[in-house]
Amino acid sequence: MKYNSLSDNVNNSIIKDLNYKDEGEIRRDKNHDKANVWRPAFVRDIEKILHSPYYNRYCDKTQVFSLYKNDDITRRSLHVQLVSRISRNIGRILKLNLDLIEAIALGHDIGHTPFGHAGEKYLNNIYNAQTGRYFNHNVHSVRVLDKIFNYNISLQTLDGIICHNGEIELSKYEPKSNLSFDKFDEMFENCYTQKNYSSKLVPSTLEGCVVRICDIIAYIGKDRQDAIKARILNDDNIFDEGNLGKTNASIINNMVVSIIENSYGKDYIKIDEDMFLELSKSKKDNYEHIYFSKDVAKTNETVIAPMFEKLYYHLLDDLKNDKKSSPIFSHHIDFVNYHRQFYNGGDYKKNTPLDDIVTDYIASMTDDYLVDLFAYFYPKAKTIEYKPYF
Repeated sequence: MKYNSLSDNVNNSIIKDLNYKDEGEIRRDKNHDKANVWRPAFVRDIEKILHSPYYNRYCDKTQVFSLYKNDDITRRSLHVQLVSRISRNIGRILKLNLDLIEAIALGHDIGHTPFGHAGEKYLNNIYNAQTGRYFNHNVHSVRVLDKIFNYNISLQTLDGIICHNGEIELSKYEPKSNLSFDKFDEMFENCYTQKNYSSKLVPSTLEGCVVRICDIIAYIGKDRQDAIKARILNDDNIFDEGNLGKTNASIINNMVVSIIENSYGKDYIKIDEDMFLELSKSKKDNYEHIYFSKDVAKTNETVIAPMFEKLYYHLLDDLKNDKKSSPIFSHHIDFVNYHRQFYNGGDYKKNTPLDDIVTDYIASMTDDYLVDLFAYFYPKAKTIEYKPYF
């Protein structure tokens, strides 16, 4: 027997047993993606994100350390899973919507560039020089899910994603209210036109607030583990123990406890002041000893930055000259149009400025893809040197 939907008797029984209720999600197209008992509102968002053609690319995008042949060093795919897991652990105790938390967490970095925040900085510099607009990975994650692919994702999920900026920590997160798509679209555009505007955003839901702080919790200690594996650090003894701890396990545990104790039953998410100060110090220590270390900075500035610039202008010229043999057509424009057809997205190239097409393409790349594309265009260039296992 083929099942297309549940019978009324089974459907009504499940609704009664699960105490199922409308979760109040807001979508651009209210006539589609209606929740049902086996695919509640935010489960639909989760599955759209998981099945996005760009979700796979998390697996080969740098978290911090680029050009390493070492499968034990964290890639962005693991980072988003850690954010999701830690956030849901907190959300369960605070009686929040775990599906909404998972959707925000899994989608929050889907627009991230290859080569981590270094790649984001280089792409922003070029894009801004060309257009006067700013590129931010959290904003681009929304662009992927709401513009490049018209997935009809809920406003609550998109808001949590655009407001997730994990580089800015707060001791207290108070959700804003009365969010609408009109206000969201204005906020989205302001992120492109006003420098650092996205760093001022606060999510409109407690679920979004939890994901935002857990984005920091997930990387502080993990990046230290990876720095030791990458031989940037000999050990973690350079970090203070304190109440927060210095290892990945202690940082996660102590932060989770602090958040639960200070947020349970409240309409905000809070960290106690002492723990917040230690978190801020730990983040600064990571910048000093890891992110701004000579080994990491040298690789980024001397190897990755020139690749981004040369590729950007090469691809832009191919678009201007309508060079259909270029990978920007076969690997990107055709690829995007194929997937847009399922969501009534219209013709991508016709409706998108050329600089945005190039930026979309580069942001979508994995690390290895960008390296291979660079070699495709510049076969006589110096070979990229990876740091080996041994």
